[in-house]
Amino acid sequence: MGKEITVGTPSTQVIIAALNEEEGIGLTVAEFMGTLKCPRVLVIDGRSTDRTVEVARNQGADIISQDGLSKGDAISKAVAQIDPAVDYVVLTDADYTYPAQYVPGMIQILEKDPDVGMVCGNRFNGYEDMKALDSIFYIGNRLIAFTHNLLNGIALDDPLTGLRVVRAGILRDWKVKSKGFDVEVELNHYVERAGFSIVEFPIRYRERLGQKKLGIRNGAEILKRIMLETTYLNADSWCRAYFLV
Repeated sequence: MGKEITVGTPSTQVIIAALNEEEGIGLTVAEFMGTLKCPRVLVIDGRSTDRTVEVARNQGADIISQDGLSKGDAISKAVAQIDPAVDYVVLTDADYTYPAQYVPGMIQILEKDPDVGMVCGNRFNGYEDMKALDSIFYIGNRLIAFTHNLLNGIALDDPLTGLRVVRAGILRDWKVKSKGFDVEVELNHYVERAGFSIVEFPIRYRERLGQKKLGIRNGAEILKRIMLETTYLNADSWCRAYFLV
């Protein structure tokens, strides 16, 4: 995959996976549309039973329904729907936790450096809001970040962040394996293996609107994905070494 440099005004597409997020989805869509001057916003709905679809559509978002369950499946569905004309894809959550104001600065990093493939919003940057990051959530994220960096060698302070800006050309070739909340870990490794670097951008994180869906079981799922990616990397390194001999 060749490294791409965008020319002129960059175009963006926003992707939001949503399941029963009627409280936050409308504000999220409106904020990203306003900040990025009305990009295409695509909401992948996990068969919500509340007013998520109605609220998102009323704000001007395009809606598609995912085939399976959970976030990884939603992202897989979204990747197949990326507009062929856009330069960058913004991935964010539907619960209004990630302010859109940071995205233009994140895009600027990609515009200036063709070696950077993804810019991630870093919630753990010295001024995090502990009301938004409850103690269990915070400790769990710190443990996962430590394990992720130790085993996989990708030094990220916040490897599970839900706010990312990625070069669209990278995502178009991505065959998503993850089914759940481990999809962020997989994406980190995918970008690195494509030959690009990842940059973190300090952000403030708001309290979510609506009920939190990430639980202990999801933490185990994420740790399993870290181990699987470690196995993949070790096997890949061994194969390259073997065939170079």
